[in-house]
Amino acid sequence: MTSWGGVADRDAIENEMPWEERDIPKTIFQFVRRTAEKYGDRNAISFQLESDPKAKAETLTWRQFHEKTNQAANLFRSLGVGETDVVAYILPNSNETAITMIGGMIAGIVNPINPLLDAEQIGAILRETGATVVVTLRSFPKTDVAQKVGEAVALAPDVHTVLEVDLLRYLSPPKSWIVPLIRPKNPARHRAKVLNFNAELERQPKTLQFEDAKGDRVGAYFHTGGTTGMPKVAQHRYSGMIYNGWLGSTILFKETDNIMCPLPLFHVFATHVIFMAMIASGAHVVFPTPAGYRGEGVFDNFWKLIERWNITFIITVPTAIAALMQRPVDADISSVKVAFSGSAPLPVELFKRFEKACGVTIVEGYGLTEATCLVSCNPVDGEQKIGSVGIPFPYSEVRILDCSEDGKTCTEMGVDEVGEICVHNPGVFVGHTYTEADKNVGLFADQKYLRTGDLGRIDEDGFLWITGRAKDLIIRGGHNIDPAEIEDALASHPAVAFAGAIGQPDAFAGELPCVYVELVDGADVSEDELMEHAKKHIHERAAHPKYLEILRELPKTAVGKIFKPDLRKRAIARVYDKALADAGLNARVREVVEDKKRGLVARLEKTGEVDDAAVKATLGEFTRPWEWAG
Repeated sequence: MTSWGGVADRDAIENEMPWEERDIPKTIFQFVRRTAEKYGDRNAISFQLESDPKAKAETLTWRQFHEKTNQAANLFRSLGVGETDVVAYILPNSNETAITMIGGMIAGIVNPINPLLDAEQIGAILRETGATVVVTLRSFPKTDVAQKVGEAVALAPDVHTVLEVDLLRYLSPPKSWIVPLIRPKNPARHRAKVLNFNAELERQPKTLQFEDAKGDRVGAYFHTGGTTGMPKVAQHRYSGMIYNGWLGSTILFKETDNIMCPLPLFHVFATHVIFMAMIASGAHVVFPTPAGYRGEGVFDNFWKLIERWNITFIITVPTAIAALMQRPVDADISSVKVAFSGSAPLPVELFKRFEKACGVTIVEGYGLTEATCLVSCNPVDGEQKIGSVGIPFPYSEVRILDCSEDGKTCTEMGVDEVGEICVHNPGVFVGHTYTEADKNVGLFADQKYLRTGDLGRIDEDGFLWITGRAKDLIIRGGHNIDPAEIEDALASHPAVAFAGAIGQPDAFAGELPCVYVELVDGADVSEDELMEHAKKHIHERAAHPKYLEILRELPKTAVGKIFKPDLRKRAIARVYDKALADAGLNARVREVVEDKKRGLVARLEKTGEVDDAAVKATLGEFTRPWEWAG
């Protein structure tokens, strides 16, 4: 493991040798085999179905995990999955999920799908990727995954086999006796063959029965967004996934580490940033409950779980940190070295509160699905800049550019000048980021740099700061929401002329969906009626607006497009004013202005005697900056 203290350490790693000359496995099979040969008897992965610190858990060593991924790859090949065929999994976390993920990459192309999506969305992704084999849950209490997947497979004619994982085996009596009696029924809605995943797995040899890939190839498809019927599917190559793992093992983890990861294995953060790093380093990862942070009792038992597993690294996101800070630290967590936070910006006050309560430093990083994931990270061993996303990783070239729409004409911005964050590293699949060719048009600057759609700047010390987004997404707790779905749902109401959806600031989720509406002339409809209409026509619950307001006229550009920066300013002022009023503070937002370095900034004025520290603490819960008006 190499020191990660700043730009000098990053440059020293790069100067050792070019990326192409490093002794890096070329395939996922080689990647896992090397770890099994080196750390075979060490713990690889642990999973517990329930959050109780004394609950039953299953741990696999690296040797056992390697054998099971070989069995899974053999099983998928026996079902006709070749290198260009797709195995989809719609699963919560479990040991079988990780086995499916790696086995699917070895046999063909694996396609993780969010089990929280509805049946129509899952079906659309299955059709988009052409999946032929699906691994999912057997019907189980307190979850409707099996029922949704049954409906989704009926919408995806290429799927010929469904392999079911039964979570019953993770339970002990008397619960294991009760579940078969109350298991929900799942009437067949499709014609695919249904098999028991573990039973079929055990029939397979523990060594690979076919020739491994000869080199680098696409090994995974990840859908982005997930709120529209026509998802974009990003392609991930072996090289990009292994690069992410190599980064983790180089600057963060070693084989003696235990990592707590309550994040889902359908997301790149858990799959590439964490699990690939486990393979590269030989470290041990713990997944508590199928739903991770969403699991029953996980937050209440979190610190005791840290003590149980002697955790050295916590993997988290801002929404989880906010929830944890509502619970006392009621266990010995002295083993923890660092908490790694990603997926969304972290409010400064939340950062400070966590550090004070736990005595643990949070390291913020930045990545995106289209780049396989990792781009930058704050130093672990050196000075951090709270609010930044750190310095670019070794072999990651980040440029701040002002580009034409097609990406062919670009101007590089200077120090601290805001532009679009553009990235080139081994995780970027130049020209082929998405499965559909037309979705790659205009996606690259100078035919090399992935245009992230995020706005940012690089300061004089080489730290990257995100100031906003060029792409029109709402990010709720790290989950991407396409505002078009909200707008389309409201536009279907006969009284609505225009709708503009944005993300309004939220102290817990970072952003929440908010929509402003302009009515047709003479229309008479209430905001409550429109909210009900929106909820009825928006499939995904996470995309339901948390605030809806009718305006006489929406702000528009000269060509008639809705001008969303004005809507964002309006939302920031409203949310900040409410937070100040709720805290009993004599201050309000005078205006929200565009700052070249920081993006939208709320400028406050005092309405009476006010405690500056209290204002700082109150608005520090949000990620958008503020200042006192002159």
